[in-house]
Amino acid sequence: MASEPARPLGRRERSKQRVRDRIYTSALTLFAEQGYDRTTIDQIAEHADVARGTFFNYFQRKEDLVTAWAEARKRRLELCMEESMKSRNDDVTVHLERCMAALAEFNESEREITAAMLQAWVKAGQPLLEEPYAGQVFANIIEAGRQRGEVAFDIDPMRVGNILRDSYLGLLYRWSQNPGGRVPLHIELREVLRIVLTGVLSYSQHGRGTPASPAPAATPLAPASQA
Repeated sequence: MASEPARPLGRRERSKQRVRDRIYTSALTLFAEQGYDRTTIDQIAEHADVARGTFFNYFQRKEDLVTAWAEARKRRLELCMEESMKSRNDDVTVHLERCMAALAEFNESEREITAAMLQAWVKAGQPLLEEPYAGQVFANIIEAGRQRGEVAFDIDPMRVGNILRDSYLGLLYRWSQNPGGRVPLHIELREVLRIVLTGVLSYSQHGRGTPASPAPAATPLAPASQA
């Protein structure tokens, strides 16, 4: 049965949402400008033009802003991939590329905020506590491909999803700490995806991983299906 449409927010709810959004936006602005650790709740309240006590009506601790940021990322990714998965003509590779491209766009468009929030996220122990939503999104894509026969049926979708998630987070952390890096994040993520999908071993008529004739270093890897 179809779910009923959400009830429109009343005036009071809209007012409360605006205040919460103002506090949240002010916090992210200050985090990007001066860092998470050097930003105080008093500064956030002043920037948002609210009383200190008003802050605690919406966030119990400063760390809750980190959780709110992660949740906002989660919703954006889920909505993006829900739209992508509506296309029945695209294969698993296309959907995974879209997922990686969306993650890259989230971070590249807000690099200063990403760097500050990622440090805070790690310090708050969120990688150990957070539900692995990105891994689940990847796993859902792999499972859909498995059902269509595009992915080997003995592959565990959640295992692949977690591998992609862990690779993404590790790469994101290094990228955020190296603002002068020469390779854009979206290219790095696309390369990670290529390696996961094709593997790292060479293939030849002599067998998997067996040296054949010398080949140029830039020769692309053959698809895993040729193994």
